Parts: sequence; structure tokens; C-alpha cells
Amino acid sequence: MKDNTKIFYVLLFVLALAVNFAGINTQFFTDDPGLYASIAKNLVYRKEFFELFTYNRDWLDKPHFPFWMVFFSFKLFGINVWAYRLPALLFFIVSLVYTWLFTKKFYGRQTAAIAVLILATALNTILGNTDVRAEPYLMGLIIGSIYHIAGLQQRFSFKHLLLAALLTAFAIMTKGIFVITAIYGGLLGQLIFQKKFKTLFRVKWLLLFVLTFIFTLPEFYALYTQFDLHPEKTVFGRQHVSGIRWFLWDSQFGRFVNNGPINRKTPGSIFFYGHTLLWAFAPWGLLLFYAVFEKIKSVYLGKVVAEYYAISGGILLLALFSLSRFQLPFYTNAIFPLFAIVTAPVCFGQLSKFGTKFRLIAQWLFIILLPVAAIALNMLLKPADNFYIITDVLLFGVIAALIFIKINEAHKKVFMLSCAAALFAGVYVNTVLYNEIVPYKGQIAAAGYVNQHATDNTRVYVLNAENNLFQFYCARPIDIVPTEQFESFKADSTAIFYVNQQSMDQLMQNHAHFKVIRMFTDYPKENILPSFINKNTRDKGLGKVYLVSK
Repeated sequence: MKDNTKIFYVLLFVLALAVNFAGINTQFFTDDPGLYASIAKNLVYRKEFFELFTYNRDWLDKPHFPFWMVFFSFKLFGINVWAYRLPALLFFIVSLVYTWLFTKKFYGRQTAAIAVLILATALNTILGNTDVRAEPYLMGLIIGSIYHIAGLQQRFSFKHLLLAALLTAFAIMTKGIFVITAIYGGLLGQLIFQKKFKTLFRVKWLLLFVLTFIFTLPEFYALYTQFDLHPEKTVFGRQHVSGIRWFLWDSQFGRFVNNGPINRKTPGSIFFYGHTLLWAFAPWGLLLFYAVFEKIKSVYLGKVVAEYYAISGGILLLALFSLSRFQLPFYTNAIFPLFAIVTAPVCFGQLSKFGTKFRLIAQWLFIILLPVAAIALNMLLKPADNFYIITDVLLFGVIAALIFIKINEAHKKVFMLSCAAALFAGVYVNTVLYNEIVPYKGQIAAAGYVNQHATDNTRVYVLNAENNLFQFYCARPIDIVPTEQFESFKADSTAIFYVNQQSMDQLMQNHAHFKVIRMFTDYPKENILPSFINKNTRDKGLGKVYLVSK
């Protein structure tokens, strides 16, 4: 890299880290982080490590590794939102480190720097580091596993063997055994396209498999002790539920074929992730499609390419996601490091005449679109304080001007401007948009009221399991009473029940007897609808939540 390019790379990288960490203390605004943080909180409250509970009931849905990481964070830093996000953000940094190491190994330092910036500035990376689920963990674990497997494939090393097995086991204990599609799929593609498939039967791969199984034993132990040892427990509305069977089959293949205990009624589309990546991997989505096409064409024509891990692992897991009915935009984040590695060479590389024009058009589209979208959002939201949007415009306006002045080569200039445009949008989302939503989350306000007014002896209940922000923010254990059982449920007069609008409607239809303690304004959706964004129509999308007593 020339000096100017290096300076701007460092500047953009530092800003990217700051933007990805900017939402660390933002209050929860979707249900899943509230649920996962509540489960980790319950581990602390119950002084438990292996058994997962929500609303004081056994919980069987996701593996344990992220909850263990949050548990340690809560123990060290207290139970709060930033302590929940911190472990995920550390694994995000791990993903940047391993993306750098892997790309440098096969493509050189300049391409490695580009790949790291692509990963750190992709729109859904920034969104996922605030609305934290399992994906930031997987980003670090999958690319880390592949990096050490690549090292093991080239030359046997105990370091690579142990770290590949350990990271793969952690990935399995984060999302299930399907994650090996990307990890082992990357290895399989590398060996097949290098015509070294027979080397797959060497002892080192058997050792890798055995060590991975050994490192995964804590997950089997946790599931066995909580569920398989207790067939009398009722889970998914039935007894004799095996946690180990769930882990090996129902949570993975059962969801894939949609016949497990958790299923979806609406069919998925094999094209879902195609159009999702256009915005989720923005501003790099179009370049990713071009890079994948060029890579596959090179493989088809028999050309030697630097490596096959990234394209093989990324495409295989993406295909698996596309064939499954469980399709959510953030699923792709897990393989963003692989997509960044595939995309990086076309950003600075010598392309055909068509490729050069496509690269410029694809990037200028997002350079214009992302800042315009953020400014348009601000005009509709009409926040009370415009400090952040003004600071955003000034900061990235200066950066864009410096890039225009100091960077001469067109493809480098548009790459830097693409990074700046993505970070401009990311700053706006993390400092303005999310903080406009939080005051309309009635669950948080209701929990604050309970914390302030309830006595130590007050029992608190919810009538619906989808009230996990309330569960997390309420500083006491929460039990659940199904809405249909509310009327017959015996509780003293001091008991408090949290009721969302859906449950309230059901109580009214059943002519249940209750007294409203307090009512709170609530935005019930997780998706940010246009009616909410527009301040003039916001009231139409708002509802109410309630605290009631019997």
C-alpha cells in the first residue's frame, strides 16, 4: 500500500471499530436479545451453569456457548446491556483478526486489509453488533476454524489441530452441527479442487473429528442432565423429550425439513438470501455477486486460484440456508468473513473492461444511496436533537473530501468512499434510529415501574412468553401464567401481571376480572415500519401494554 492508502485504511478501520461498538449500551429493542440476556441472567440468579431457564421453566432451543460467555460477562461486570453485548463484540474482533490472517496467507497484506474493512463496514455486521444474537460469535468461530484447518491441511501442527477442533466445537455449541457445513465444506472444496481428495483420509482429520467431539462434550452433558435424565419434564408440550436428540436432529434437520417441535408455517424462498445480501452485505453486495461469478468461472475453466475454502464454505452454507424454511436476514452474518475474503480481490484487482465499469457503478450506487437514505430517515424521524446527524455529516463529509483529494486511483477512491458511506449510515442507525425506538418500548418502562414500586415480596408474572424485554429489565425472577389460565390462577392481591395488548384483548373477550395498575405506550413491532419512521403518522403504529393485579 502507498502511504495515503495506508493512512486512510487505518483511519477507516478505527472508525469502523468505533461504529460497531457505538451501540454497545443501547437498550434492547427486539425480543431475541432480551430472551438470551434473560436466560444468561437466570444462570446468575439460580447459580446455575448447565441448565437454561426462562420464566422459571426449562428452555430448549439454542445451544449453550453464547449463554456461557454472557454468564461470565455478567459475573464480571454486572447484569446490564453492554455486558451482554461485550462477548459478542469480542468475537467480532476475533473474526476481523482471523479474516486478516487468512486473507494475508493466501492473497497478501493489501487484500487482507481490504477484506477486514469489507467485513467491518457491511451493513448487517454493524446492525448485528447492536441487535446481538449468535451471529457475531459464529463470525469469529467459523473463519477461525477454517484458518486453522487450512494451516493443518498444509502442514501438521498441534497448535492448528487443537485450535481448529476447539473453535469448531465452540461453533457447534453456538448454533448446532450445521455450522460444519461451512467449516468442513470449505476443507472439502479445497481438497476436491486441488485434486487432493484422498488426503481427506489421513489420520490428522480423524484426530480433528475426535478432538472436536471431545470439546463438544460440555454441550452433551448439559442437555443430558437437564432433559434426558428427566423424562418427566414437559417440553414443547410433551414429556420424554431428549435434549441430545434435539441437539443432533430436531434443532437442525427438524428445522430444515420443518417437522421438528419448532417449525414455520410459511414456506421459504430459495431466492430469499439473494436479494437479502444486496442490502445486508451493502455496500458490497453487488461486488460479492460479481466476485462469486468470477471465482466459479475460474474454477470451471480449470484456472488455479489462491484458495477454495472461502467460496466453498460460504456457498455451501448459503445454499443450506436457502433450502431451509427458517430464513432470517441475520443468518448470513456468520459467513460474512468468507464473503469478505471472496470479494476483496475484485476491489483493487485488475479486472476486464466490463468488470471495471461494473465495480465503479456498483460502488457509486451505494456511495450515494446510503447517505441519502440516512438523511431521508432523519427528515422523517424528526429527532428532538440533531447533534448526531450534524456530527455525522461533518465528519464523513471531511473524510470524503480528503479521499477525493488524496487518493488518485479510481478503484481505490470508490472503495474508500464506499467504506465511508457505510459507516455514515452505521453511525446514524446506532446513534439516532435505535434510540428513537427505545422510548416506545413499553416493556422497558413497565419493568422500570415494577423495579421502583414493587416490594421484595411481590410476585411478578407475564401472560405471554414474548415479553422478554420485560423479563430482562425486571430486577427479579419472572414467572409465566398462560393467558387462558389467568382467571383461575390463585395469586395474592400484591401480585403484578405484565400484559401486552394481545393478552389484554383475550382477557377482555373472556370477561376476566382484573385491575389496571399502570398503562404504557408501546411500539409492538420488531420491524421498523414506515408509519413509525414518519413522526407525523407514528401514533397510528403505537399500542399499549399494561401492569394489572387481580
